[in-house]
Amino acid sequence: MNLNFRMIDIGIKLHIREWAGERTPFILLHGLASNSLTWSLVAERLAAAGHHVVAVDQRGHGLSDKTDDGYDFDTISDDLYRLVERLGVQRPIICGQSWGGNVVLAFGARHPGIARGLGFVDGGFLHLQANPANTWENISVRLRPPDLIGTPRATLKGWISHAHPDWDEQGIEATLGNFETEPDGTLRPWLTLDRHMRILRAMWEQNTPALYPSVHEPVLMCVAERKSDEDTVTVRELVAAAEAGLPRSETRWFADTDHDIHVHRPAKLAELFLASHARGIWSS
Repeated sequence: MNLNFRMIDIGIKLHIREWAGERTPFILLHGLASNSLTWSLVAERLAAAGHHVVAVDQRGHGLSDKTDDGYDFDTISDDLYRLVERLGVQRPIICGQSWGGNVVLAFGARHPGIARGLGFVDGGFLHLQANPANTWENISVRLRPPDLIGTPRATLKGWISHAHPDWDEQGIEATLGNFETEPDGTLRPWLTLDRHMRILRAMWEQNTPALYPSVHEPVLMCVAERKSDEDTVTVRELVAAAEAGLPRSETRWFADTDHDIHVHRPAKLAELFLASHARGIWSS
């Protein structure tokens, strides 16, 4: 299996991990404050089936350029469009997790006709203002990331392992890839707090239901069952709104699965992707 790491210049430099293959290309986008390593176990399975796979560190994340601006959905989705152009791939299947799913939604609405299909992995349907109580003041406090600068790497690894006892070692290490390791063994997020909050603000402002009718590529929604009844009701309402608004979609629920479906259940998710390409919603 041929894996390359390289920078792609699209006006800014984006870092990608690329697996060679002759079959339909997959482009995989991570979530907010995450990185492309988190897709590795899914990508390896897709590549083993012969697909060309690209996982990208989005602007401000991982090893990609850390620009001062450009964290709105129009700019981020245009980054993706230019990446597809530079890679020279034809009709890729583009999948994103969490915020990355909402990037894929914005891309589908802004750049129709490019993708063969789209994948929303516990994202894409996220609509923060669906709940009137979610004012920006509330969201900016409730979803502000914890300050982990200076945390020893071993300490954070222990926290992740404790919070996700059934994640494998590769998934835990991939998640630690969200951070730069300093010479003294402490961590610093690749995505700065200021840029994190600008992306969060863009998510709060994004009107996802207004975008659904403009997305004509078939959409596969992969949704994690929530641990609380209240969260489950909220997510089911959001997914139902997406199902009603998208011209063509299918939904698959993942029971007993974390928000990071691609890290927690990579084999099951890859199997679903392959089946959806072979004989499902992405097959035509």
